[in-house]
Amino acid sequence: MVGGKMSYLAMKTDYAAENALISSDLRDLGNSLQQLANHAFLGGGLGFGTSFLKWVALIAAVYLLILDRTNWKTNVLTALLIPYIFFTLPNWLFHILRGEIGKWIAFIAVILRLFFPTRFPDWLELPAALILLHVVAPSLFADSVRGHWVGLVICLIIGIYLLQEHIRASGGFRNSFTKTNGLSNSIGILLLFVYPVWALILWIL
Repeated sequence: MVGGKMSYLAMKTDYAAENALISSDLRDLGNSLQQLANHAFLGGGLGFGTSFLKWVALIAAVYLLILDRTNWKTNVLTALLIPYIFFTLPNWLFHILRGEIGKWIAFIAVILRLFFPTRFPDWLELPAALILLHVVAPSLFADSVRGHWVGLVICLIIGIYLLQEHIRASGGFRNSFTKTNGLSNSIGILLLFVYPVWALILWIL
């Protein structure tokens, strides 16, 4: 009886140890899954935020180009918005413009500019330059600089330059935010900063 009791106690102890080990493994597994879910949620949120801010910056750049073709006639070098758009254009749209569609658009634009200059409106020059830039940009430059911190720094420098030139053209910082036209342009330029600043912070972190 003593031997049987000892065997029973040993079996009971082994069973309890196995249960404790299984519980510990399940607990570790649950913690790992929770951490994985948190990281995935955080990463997805940051990724969504970056994509959203990229669209905001892109729309702001297009908006400033439209203003420049209409009522924002200053000496500000708005052609810098073309490389800014080049760096902030979403990948799927960027590859479309680098494909056959972009090549045909660029081809037609060149033909019109060369042989029918009087029929080529001035407001199409910068959009045509944008298409040409996408088509002729070397793959090494397009693939290595776009989405890299170098491209983000270039976008930031463009935004800083346009902001200080706009303030100078408006007659001072106060006028750039009080006049009707100055205010709309200032808001558009400030929106150029949201994507590169956010993306650079994420890159550093």
